[in-house]
Amino acid sequence: MAERKRRKLKLLAETINLDEKKATEEEESLKLQTWADLPVELLELILCRLTLEDNVRASAVCRRWHKVAVAVRVVNQSPWLMYFPKYGSLYEFYDPAERKTYSLELPELQGSRACYTKDGWLLLYRPRNHGVFFFNPFNRHMIKLPRFELTYQMVAFSDAPTSDLCVVFTIKHISPTVVAISTCRPGDSEWTTVNHQNRLPFVSSIWNKMVFCSGMFYCLSLTGWLGVYDPLLRAWSVLHVPPPRCPENFFAKNWWKGKFMAEHDGDILVIYTCNTETPIIFKLDHSEMVWEEMQTLNGVTLFASFLSSHSRTELPGAMRNVVYFSKVRFFGKRCISYSVDDRRYYPRKECHDWGEQDPFENIWIEPPRDASLN
Repeated sequence: MAERKRRKLKLLAETINLDEKKATEEEESLKLQTWADLPVELLELILCRLTLEDNVRASAVCRRWHKVAVAVRVVNQSPWLMYFPKYGSLYEFYDPAERKTYSLELPELQGSRACYTKDGWLLLYRPRNHGVFFFNPFNRHMIKLPRFELTYQMVAFSDAPTSDLCVVFTIKHISPTVVAISTCRPGDSEWTTVNHQNRLPFVSSIWNKMVFCSGMFYCLSLTGWLGVYDPLLRAWSVLHVPPPRCPENFFAKNWWKGKFMAEHDGDILVIYTCNTETPIIFKLDHSEMVWEEMQTLNGVTLFASFLSSHSRTELPGAMRNVVYFSKVRFFGKRCISYSVDDRRYYPRKECHDWGEQDPFENIWIEPPRDASLN
């Protein structure tokens, strides 16, 4: 009996010693831990709030910190959504990154509508007198172009109007086999218009989408055919690429307002969406001449609007792999977004009827470098 009691006491003592040894080892291990041992989630939360300069400094701490710092580093600015008022000259700008709204009085823009944006410049049109002009809302610089009627056609430009490379491009439907292409450069006294033959059906209308990419103007027709114009050679062609596959119910009322086109790093991207349908994103495969459906944006953020769409990389983590639409909510000026990772819209309970929105009421524009307006 006494022997059994001694064995139990010995076993209890050994257990206590083992627990104390483990506790001591854990304590010693905690003492040896450094900032480099922070959990990845916590490290991301800290580093994503740093300025670019501090982020670069933090990335030099160790390899682990460098990997996380680069992953959350914010180099680019998000475009802002500019709202055109129905009355008056007070224009609002919504910053989706900071969720802030800024206001500017711009009486210079009264009576005009936006056509396109690039590099912080607006291209605008005054229907009453056919005036066409560039305007930078942040420094109020204006550059006028020759008068031209742009009633039923879309317009795009290649570079900022302060660049010698700037070309303004527009296309007009003449017949199923003929389009009229007009171009102009800042400083020209008149527009140059040339008729071009279509080898494939191409219906040009106000519902076209345009983008400048790798020296070419790409134009997506109402029915999904892609035309290309080379401003140097003044050559036009319709590519032998079947139109992208449409979502279900895409041909419902106002379906054409849920179609967008952007460029990123030499790639042409097309977005199709309708009502609450999940957006379908396509990339043009230049080698195979087909549209490939994209399952991920690989960190890219798209900003889609009726008049012009943009792409960005290296934005805050929560904004990556997201499409921001210019469609606004019924209450408050906040755009709708779609997360490709989460496969859902934000906010979830929202009406996405593009027919309820005037396509000319807003446009994405690159903000000033200091990203603030006083």
